[in-house]
Amino acid sequence: MTTLNPAQMDEIAARHPAVFHRSFWQRFRVAFIAGGFVLYALYCWWFFAIGHVLGTANWNIAGTYLADWVSYEVRPEVTIASDGAMKLTYPRFSPLGPNAEPDWVEIERGMMTRTTPAADAAGTTAKKPASMGFMGAGATLGGSAAAAEGLATATTREEEVVKRAKITLNASTSVEVVPERVTVQHAGETLVVNMGGTDMTVEGALPDWATQKTPGQKITLAFGFAGWGQIEPDDISIRRRFLGWANFLFDTNSPFHGKSTSEVISLITSGERIDPKQSNLSLAWDNILYNAEWQHLDVWTKLLQTIVMAFVGTLFAMLLAFPLAFLAARNITRNWISNQLTKRLFDFLRSVDMLIWALFFTRAFGPGPLAGMSAIFFTDTGTLGKLYSEALENIDDKQREGVKSVGAAPVAVQRYGVLPQVMPLFASQALYFWESNTRSATIIGAVGAGGIGLKLWEAMRTNSDWENVAYMVLLILIVVFVFDGISNALRSRLMGKPAH
Repeated sequence: MTTLNPAQMDEIAARHPAVFHRSFWQRFRVAFIAGGFVLYALYCWWFFAIGHVLGTANWNIAGTYLADWVSYEVRPEVTIASDGAMKLTYPRFSPLGPNAEPDWVEIERGMMTRTTPAADAAGTTAKKPASMGFMGAGATLGGSAAAAEGLATATTREEEVVKRAKITLNASTSVEVVPERVTVQHAGETLVVNMGGTDMTVEGALPDWATQKTPGQKITLAFGFAGWGQIEPDDISIRRRFLGWANFLFDTNSPFHGKSTSEVISLITSGERIDPKQSNLSLAWDNILYNAEWQHLDVWTKLLQTIVMAFVGTLFAMLLAFPLAFLAARNITRNWISNQLTKRLFDFLRSVDMLIWALFFTRAFGPGPLAGMSAIFFTDTGTLGKLYSEALENIDDKQREGVKSVGAAPVAVQRYGVLPQVMPLFASQALYFWESNTRSATIIGAVGAGGIGLKLWEAMRTNSDWENVAYMVLLILIVVFVFDGISNALRSRLMGKPAH
């Protein structure tokens, strides 16, 4: 090992001053960049009030929405009339179908004498003098009084009503309703609400899982994943949640609804025809496609529209961007005006977001896939044109000059000297945009451009069909995963690399 003397070290330092005598910025630039990043992060935290937003966020609602994606609700509702008569009902489109009687709802019925209020005869006859005839006021009022006397008689009848209803959500949660009281048990605690006509009183303090903004008004109950409920002076609504998607294959109107898998298979393979006009297999398939709750055929059709919309929009954009890129490339078309006009066209097309183009074309063509295809076409023409022209400007001119030196025509020079260098890259970029536009088409569909995006927005807007939202999101994810694999495989083959 050779040791350098001081003179040699000074000589080396003189030859390489940038190594031994670094500037102030070179010595502290890492610290400055790190400090700037920290300051910028603190500024963003303050400017967007991130701490306040996180502190006031309602994480319970977020958890409830996530639970709604993988579950469904059954919604029994108990109404209490002014005379104390109770009635238990389910929504029209309940997952249990008509005449639902689940075993977790206990009902005690009984007979009750109910009185029908008399008509307000005085209010009815007050306006009669305004239409008096030739008989005079006395005759008209006398007749009206006699009619009022007949209407004033109240009617009574015996009617079967609900005397008591108990709804059990799980082993630790239940809601018991009688006309004068609601008793809620959850997590070892009991809430008793006395029902008093238009007002309610709570015995003791409210537990943590019950909230009431104003005394005497609505009480909201939160039972976690088991469900939730609301208590109002004349209405008790309970939402019990079940894991899974109800009636995914057959809705409540299907003859196959409620049957086990083995029963359905038996009916399809060897059972007697349910509908004489078609086989049981055909009937089952029709019931699945036209399921009123999940609308499989409509969802699949809209998904296919989204796929076609992304493919056609990207294809047309690629076909138009290809020749325009040659006009924009300075080394291919040596005309400053042509270069600038084409590049500014690309800037204009891609500077307007695809969503804005979708809104514009929706107003022009009306809602539908044509608006979505046009939005994708316009945006991607600008983006692909810019990428293509930059790729052309970075080619190796030696190959082009070699083809030109043998006296080839200008078109042949581009065909054999330029395209072999850029075509794999062009195709790779077009495939990536096709894959990306499959996702983008979902977003622009929500503003009226058709496809599954519009269907997804309609389901989200109801704020109650989150399981349908999850179903469509899952279909979109599957399509994106499949297209991503296809795109990666094709790009790898075009670029001459093994697929991963």
